[in-house]
Amino acid sequence: MSFVLIKVGNRAFTPVQVSFGRMLFGLLALTPVLLAQRGRLPGDRRTWGHLAVAAFLVNSAPFTLFAFGEQHVSSVLAGIWNGTTPLFVLLVVLLTLPEERPTRERVVGLAIGFAGVLVVLGAWRGIARGELVGSAACLAAAILYGIGFPYLRRYLATGGLAIAVLAFGQLAMGTLQLALVLPFAGGVPPAFALGPLAAVAALGAIGTGAAYLLNYSIIRDAGATSASTVTYLVPVFATIAGVALLGERLTWNEPVGGLLVLLGVAASQGRVGWGVLRASSASA
Repeated sequence: MSFVLIKVGNRAFTPVQVSFGRMLFGLLALTPVLLAQRGRLPGDRRTWGHLAVAAFLVNSAPFTLFAFGEQHVSSVLAGIWNGTTPLFVLLVVLLTLPEERPTRERVVGLAIGFAGVLVVLGAWRGIARGELVGSAACLAAAILYGIGFPYLRRYLATGGLAIAVLAFGQLAMGTLQLALVLPFAGGVPPAFALGPLAAVAALGAIGTGAAYLLNYSIIRDAGATSASTVTYLVPVFATIAGVALLGERLTWNEPVGGLLVLLGVAASQGRVGWGVLRASSASA
């Protein structure tokens, strides 16, 4: 649903305005939670530095890239690109954690997943410039998520700070980052259309504020890779919502490629048997 709300927000606002509004409403939604729990914000620069990096990797930059990308591609395609996040999380984990060795399942799973990326792009038929720019922006956002989830796990989620404090601090830094960019990317909108404003508000309060409380809980309890697997369902809901609510059309390669991406992610995490892997890699 988030990608439909971004598309609606894009009707009246620039990508940075959509992202800033999303962050601001998310921050406002978290404020009563923080106050109710009497959370104390960190007092050291090191933690705030990590929160700033996390906000850039997981919030301000990818949110803006997705909003920009959806100016050129459908919300369905943006949701499918978001589904590639676990592939990049796994790559980053394998590259940065020596104890995580590349197994046969992981290698084959990554190969299937990235073959799915090429299928989603429709690389064999050529890509229109606008669609290529939009897809590249959405893919770059997924890559940043792939870097950001392990970063959250390593430097923030395993510390002693409360989840509400972490989520609030991260969104605060992201809001500040976008506030500094906003004057150069549309400034304050001259008018606030009700529909797009409501979409951005819902995107912020539910898809950002509440979502990041849950996100930190999963990362702390189950790890970055498991947290990133919530994107399994994003392409499914994005497709249903985009087609049903916005009347967007699908080309055959988008759902097929999306399924290959999800199969690759599942395989790389040992959720698919080797026999299925071998058959899938042969067909890809």
